[in-house]
Amino acid sequence: MTELIYKKSNIGLGKRKQAVARVFLIPGEGNITINKVNGEQYLQYNDTYLKTVFAPLEKLSLEKQFDIVATVDGGGLTGQAQSIQLGVARLLCAMEKENRTILKPFGFLTRDARIKERKKYGLRKARKAPQYSKR
Repeated sequence: MTELIYKKSNIGLGKRKQAVARVFLIPGEGNITINKVNGEQYLQYNDTYLKTVFAPLEKLSLEKQFDIVATVDGGGLTGQAQSIQLGVARLLCAMEKENRTILKPFGFLTRDARIKERKKYGLRKARKAPQYSKR
């Protein structure tokens, strides 16, 4: 892969749970690269994850026009795939404003803010209390 010049203006940032994805769209034929690894291999050839990542491009009928290059940190594969999806959708909206009206009803531009609740003192997890003993 040739070295590409990445500019801050064409980065799509996506987050989900602990996962953070920086996404770049490059004119190409529909390949995906995640952390310098083939995207299908990185996502363990899971169709659900691959469909999640490509969903915004498919809704706009652009799946064979762009290559996705992403760097992802944190979380698991599900969170990473969903963070890449958000990054792709945001980048498509930055490229053309009318894409926003198409992608918004499908929920591709909504940041899922659900994150893990912190553990509280006196409890075993966020809400799980120690077993109650009457006597």
